[in-house]
This record gives sequence, structure tokens and C-alpha cells, in this order.
Amino acid sequence: MQKLSTRVRRFRTGSPLSFRLLAWILLFSSVFTLIASAIQLYSDYHKDLGQIDNRMRVVETGYATSLARSLWALDQKLLQTQMEGILSLPDIAHLRLRIEPDSELVMGQVARDAQTRSHSFDLIHHGDEIFKLGELTVTADLDRVYGEMKRKAGLILVTEFFKTFLVSILIIWIFQHFVARHLSTMASYARQISLTNLAEPLKLDRPDSPLNRQDELARVTDAINQMRDRLNKDVARQERDAAEIRKFSKAIEQSPSSVLICDRQWRIEFANQKFTQLTGYDANAIIGKHPGALSENAMEHRETKHLWQSIRLQVQRVGVWQGEVNSVRRNGERFWEQLIVTPIKNSDGQATGYLILGEDISIRKRYEQQLLRQANYDILTGLPNRMLALDRLKLALAQARRENSLVGVMFLDLDNFKHINDTLGHDAGDNLLIEAARRVSSCLRGTSTVARLGGDEFLVILPGLTGANATSQVAERILKTFEPPYLLNNQEVFVTTSIGIAIFPTDSDNSGTLLQHADAAMYQAKHMGKSSYAHFAPEMKEVSHERLQMESRMRRALEQNEFELYFQPIVRTDTGALCSAEALIRWNNPSMGMVMPDRFIPLAEETGLITPIGEWVLQEACHKAMKWREITGTKVGVSVNVSPRQFRDQGFTDAVMNALEASGLEASTLELEITERLILDNTIETADILRQLDTAGIRLSVDDFGTGYSALSYLKSYPFDTLKIDKSFVQDVMTEQDDASLVKAIINMAHSLGLTVIAEGVENEAQTHFLQEEGCDYSQGYFYSRPMPEEEFEKWLRTNHRVQP
Repeated sequence: MQKLSTRVRRFRTGSPLSFRLLAWILLFSSVFTLIASAIQLYSDYHKDLGQIDNRMRVVETGYATSLARSLWALDQKLLQTQMEGILSLPDIAHLRLRIEPDSELVMGQVARDAQTRSHSFDLIHHGDEIFKLGELTVTADLDRVYGEMKRKAGLILVTEFFKTFLVSILIIWIFQHFVARHLSTMASYARQISLTNLAEPLKLDRPDSPLNRQDELARVTDAINQMRDRLNKDVARQERDAAEIRKFSKAIEQSPSSVLICDRQWRIEFANQKFTQLTGYDANAIIGKHPGALSENAMEHRETKHLWQSIRLQVQRVGVWQGEVNSVRRNGERFWEQLIVTPIKNSDGQATGYLILGEDISIRKRYEQQLLRQANYDILTGLPNRMLALDRLKLALAQARRENSLVGVMFLDLDNFKHINDTLGHDAGDNLLIEAARRVSSCLRGTSTVARLGGDEFLVILPGLTGANATSQVAERILKTFEPPYLLNNQEVFVTTSIGIAIFPTDSDNSGTLLQHADAAMYQAKHMGKSSYAHFAPEMKEVSHERLQMESRMRRALEQNEFELYFQPIVRTDTGALCSAEALIRWNNPSMGMVMPDRFIPLAEETGLITPIGEWVLQEACHKAMKWREITGTKVGVSVNVSPRQFRDQGFTDAVMNALEASGLEASTLELEITERLILDNTIETADILRQLDTAGIRLSVDDFGTGYSALSYLKSYPFDTLKIDKSFVQDVMTEQDDASLVKAIINMAHSLGLTVIAEGVENEAQTHFLQEEGCDYSQGYFYSRPMPEEEFEKWLRTNHRVQP
């Protein structure tokens, strides 16, 4: 028994499918056998019962008449004999004869728990009359029937069990031989198959007959072998692809250009060896970082943030960006790099990443700078040569036309230079020219230009002048610097210079004529005794007198409360909603009347009076902004212009913070407008002041944008919030295509750098529609309102229906 149980378990473990098949066959066969046997037994049972019923009906038909005669004749012996005959019949076990009226005769015996079946019939005498003599009840014992049924049931079950078991064993053997063993072969083949043994196909141990080639096992075998063939092809293709990938990977890794691969969110996924050599950053350390956020220096990170925003926008719009970038190595060293940024697209044309190629062009840039310097600068003195000087003069004249300002041109010629050159030699003459160039340059501000035209002739360009007197001051400073002696060949030599001055546009409106007039004025200065200067237009001396008078009156203007603030609204271009107002200073002098800023501000800056005047403007503007909040119930910002000299004053930052503290105005509500010419200085002091103001939360604006020389290169270096387009560009946007294109470019450029844009000088509705279409954020000009005194502006705030705060 134990061996049989072990074999069953082994069979179940080794051939689970055959075991389950055997179990299901036995289960269904047993159920079918039981049902069939039950039907057969039930049928035999009813057949036996029918025989007993027929037998009892036979007793009624065969014995009813004779029993009635015996009972009528009262022949007891014959009656008993007849009843014994009935009892001798099969299965009849008991007779009960009830004789009318009240006697009874019983024969036979039935066990108490026995199963019986009874039949009763009347005994009737048929004569002249019909008499009922009694009733006979015949009882049959069913024990024989039940015993026979049990015997048959046992025989049927045993027979059917062995038959079912033998048939199941035969079916299992057939299944094992024709199916299961081949499935085991397939399973073993599948477990052993790998990429290294795909050459051996699957074969089954059975005859190769047409019938076997078409059955299910053959189809499964073919499918497995086809899968093996496909795997062979895939492996071969993967090996080819892997070889190609290795080749391209080596090419990228060994590329002479730095390579960065970024994902869709511009996070670095790969950097080649050249990138590490070029920048000093470890390739693994920068994985997941943005290309513009590699440096830990916050200032450098801010500089590159706007650049990469522009790169991302252009790559999305155009599909490629390339340009030259002043990048920073890990050690802080700067270098010039040429970048090409392109998207990596999938088969659907969608960008799945970005490729950034970089090349170090520092050497080329140095060569370009050297060539540019040789082409535009004098080798001896390092000053701009004639070509660059003429270009700067033309640019200064164009700027002056936009700003309605003056340009001073000075023509300098060293006195008696030829005599010194001939006496002390050309080396001494060269040293004299170098020192003279240094002295002249020391007298000028950053936006001015000193150039050597040739020999001992120098040209000075003074842009952005508001009066011709500024040229006199410069000329005087230059003459003063020539007073100390020169040391040439250990010998003190006194050299002077003669200066001729011409003013644009007073003396001429073109560069060529202006130079001629300055040259003529220089000769006039020499005729005056050398070491002097002369203006081409003698009547300009009246302006000098007026300047002195204005300076004297201006020194008393603050004490006598002659300065007033006017306010001009700045509104949202798209809705016309008021956001802030610009504070504009006016000088209401009893003698001169209302003096506009362009007359006295330059003088105030030159004399240093701009510092106390600027502090007064800041304090008044902050107090007025707090008053507007009470009137409108909303925060109305205020913008204040800051002059260069006021900005550079040591106490400027403290003055701004004191004005905010005294008025209670929030720092974010104050905006300081810095002129574009100021940021051209690009000094450390300028950067520090702007950073301090930005940290305090004060908004910073670039005023009169577009009138400087190269402020674009510095916008990303300083924390500006707003850019104001100069009115000279806005006023002609509807008539001059060049101005319209320039305004569009400025708006797009400012937005790409994260700056808001204010357009100045908006004077008609057509200009507002143009600015709205181009996405200009804010507008300011006569179309909305002229600058108004304090009382009128407050009334305007209460009653104006065009602009709702």
C-alpha cells in the first residue's frame, strides 16, 4: 500500500498533466457509471415490482371464484388448501381472509421491519342474488427484490470500476506516449534555450509522417523553431546595431568638440571627454543638471539664465541655435565658446532631447580682437584711429538726433611738436605723443572718445551734450593737464596744445563739415597765442554766461522751494489700467519762468547739485505715492529718474532707503530709472549699487533704451526689471518701417530676458494698437495724459474715465 502511494505521488509530480487527466477521467467515468447503474437498478426494481403485482392479480383472477365457492359451501378444509396454495407462490408471505360478518382467517407471517406490498379483492357468490362473502388481502414480501437489487448494484459497480480504471490507464498511456512526453521534450528545450545555443532546432522523437507533420504538436514545434530563427536574426541585428552604437559612441567620445546630450527638460544625460577637458566639470557630477546652471556662483547663474531662455525659445521656434558665448570654466576662468544647439527628434518628428556642441574659440577671438584693434586703434598710443573715430562720430550724431542733444568735436594739435621731434628724436616724440594721449584721456568721461588722427593731431568727441559750455570745461581741463612739464630723455619739456571746438548741430549737421569747422577753430586758437581753445561759433559764449547765471540761481532753488514735481501716468497697454506714474521735476524760477529739466539737469550734474535735488525728488515722490493709495485704494507705483552723478554718490543707496522708510512706501512700489549711458560704465561700483537696490526689493528700469552704444551686452549682467523704449523710436512706428522693426525687436529681446517693457512717447491711438499687437506691457505718453502737477494728477485719479486704477 505504501509503495502504491509512493508511485501515485511520483506520477503526480512527474506528470501533473497526465495525473489531472486521469483524475478527470475517473471522476467523470465514476459519475457516469453511478448514473447509468442507478437507472438500470431502478428499471430492474420496477420490473420485479411489476412481476409481484401481476402475480397478485393472477391470484385474484385464479382463486377468487374457487375461494368464494369453498366459502359458500363452508368447506373449511378446501378453503385452507386453496390458501396454502396461494402462500406457496413466490414472494407471497401473508394472507388475511375477512369472512362476513365478523370472522377472519390468517395464514403466513411477515417480519415487522420487512418491506411489503399488498393487494385486496372481494369474494362474491353469484346465484339468484349476489352475496359478498368476504375480502382476501394478499401481502408480498419484498426482501428478495431488495436483496437482488443490492447484489446487482455491487456487481455493476465493481465491473464498471475495473472497466473505467483499465480504460483510463490505457488513455493515460496513449496520452503519455503521443502527447505528454513530447511536451516534456519541448519544456526541456525551452529551459535550455539561450542566445548561445540557438543553432540546434527542436526535434520530437516520433515518426515523420504526413499526419504527424499536420497535428498540433508539429505546429507548436514549428512555432518554437520559427521563434528560434527570429531570435537568431534579432541577435545578429543587435550585434550589428551594437557595433554601430559603439562606433558612434566612440566618435562622440573622441570628438574634438564638446558634446552634451540633454533630455526634454534640458537635464544633462551625457557629456563627452572633451567637455570635461574644456570646462573642468566631471561628466558624472553634472548629470541631471541644466547646462546653464553648472556654476555654483549665483551671479554667473543669473547671467546665463536669460541666455538659455533665449536659446530654448529659438530652438523651439527655428529648430537650431548657434552663437558665441562667453562661458566659465569650473575654476572661474572665462573663455569664448561657439555653441550649436539642436533638438534630437524621434520618428514622429517630436523632440526627445537636445544636442549641444561646443568649441573653444578663445584663440580665434583673441586673433579677431587683435585684428580689430590693429584696424581701428593707433598702435603707438592705443587710441582709436581715424576710421574708428569717424564711426563713433557718426553714431554720436545719430544718438544726438534721437535725444535732441549736442555733440562736441574738439580738434587738438600739439604746439611746437615738430621742433621737439626734430630736436630730441623720434623716440622722444613718440613718448611725448603717448603721454599727451594719456593726459587728454584723463580729462574725459566714459562715453567720450579720444582718437589720434595722425602725427600730433588728436580728435575728441563729446556726445550727449545739453549745452556747448561742456566743451569749454573739457577744453580747460585738457589745457590744465598740459601745464606740468614732460620728461623726455631726462629733460623737462613744456608742451601745450591748441584746441578747436565745433558743436553739432549748431555748427554743422554732418561729420565731415563738423571736422572741418573744428580744424578751422583749432587754427584760430593757435592764432590766439596757442595753449588755448576756440569755438567755431563765437555767439556760443552767451550760453556760457547763461550757464553761470543758472548755476547761481539753482543753488538757491531748493531753499526757496522752487522745484515742483509733475506726474505722468504709466498704464497697461492691453487694458489701459493705471499701474504707476513717472515723477518729473520742473523748476519754476521767478526770473526765468518754468525751466524744463533738459536745461538745468546737465548743469546740476556737472556742479554736483544733482545729489540734493535727487534726494528731494525721491522723498517727495514716495510721499505722493502713499497719498495716491489713500485716494485710489490701490497700490500705485512711482518711477523716479536717477542721474549718473547722483547714482555714483556714496550716499545714494542710503538716500533711497531713507525715503522709503520716511514715507512708509513699500520697496516694490518704487522704480528707479537708470539711463542707458550709465550702465555702459560697467564698473564694479555700478554692479554693487544695482545689486543692493535689487536685494532691497526696489524695481530697476533702463531708461531711454536704444540710445546707448552697447548696453545690450550688459542687460543680462544687471538685475533690471523693466526696459523703457525711447520715445524717438515709438513716435515713428506707424510711418517708419525701420523704427517699427526696431521696437518689435526690443520687445522680443526684453521678454526673452524676462524684462517688462514700457513704451515712452505714445501720442495716438494707432501707436497703442501697434504696441498691443507686439505685446508691449506698459505705455506712457500724451495719448493718456501729459505730465501734470500734483493737484491736477490727484484730480485726474479721481475723475478720469479712460484709465481706471
